[in-house]
Order: sequence, then C-alpha cells, then structure tokens
Amino acid sequence: MTVPFDFPAHGYRPHEDEGFLGHVGPIWEKVENGDLTLAFQAEGKHANLLGVVQGGMLMTMADRLLGLFGRMHNEHRPQATVQLDVHFLGSVKMGDVVIGRPRLVRNTRTLFFLEGTLYVDETEVLSARGVWKKLGT
Repeated sequence: MTVPFDFPAHGYRPHEDEGFLGHVGPIWEKVENGDLTLAFQAEGKHANLLGVVQGGMLMTMADRLLGLFGRMHNEHRPQATVQLDVHFLGSVKMGDVVIGRPRLVRNTRTLFFLEGTLYVDETEVLSARGVWKKLGT
C-alpha cells in the first residue's frame, strides 16, 4: 500500500483548477523566491496498461508547469501553448511523487521559450521544452 505524501508539510498548497486538471489531480504547487514547483503523487487513475504512469499525465503536468511559470513572468495574463516537445526519460510507478521544475529560456514581447524537467526523487523522468504565445498583450 502506498503511503500518501504529505505535500502541505513540505510547503505545497493545492493547485486549484476546476477544468481538466481537476479530473487528473490533485496537483500541488509551491512558489518560493519566484521559483515554481508542481507535484503530484501517482495513483491508479494515472496508470497505463503496463501499470506505470500514462505519458499523457506527464505531458499534462509539463504543459501546466511551463505555462504557469510563463504566466508568473507575464503578470498572470493569459497565454496559449504553441509548441511542446517532450522526451520520456524513465517510468513512474504508482506511489511515486513526481516533482516538476521549470526554467525560463527566453522572454520576448509576444512569446515565452521555456523548459522543464519532471523528477522522481532526483531521477529525471521527463524533459520538456516549449513555446507559449502571450495573449492580450
């Protein structure tokens, strides 16, 4: 049996989303000194036919991680994913805690270029790189 990870004890708060992420969550977030971390604990609803986390869940996590980080650098204005390249580097087992960390590569007047990594412990399980269009600017 998987022991639930105590996200609040580690400084996380729930990432509120009534839409799609509400179905696949809970997702947890932590912002410290301008740095963003998103996390979730893998459970049965995330499993694929092999019994590890479905790649689409990891891609969803990467998209939200990078998009949210871009919004933080754009006065929380809306934006849209233009491109997201993902590389799967390892599998995620049920019960694993997945932690994502983003990085701003370039910020132009109309676009963000971002990259990030998802980890289980200190092992990289996914790397992502993408472009986001700033809307309403």
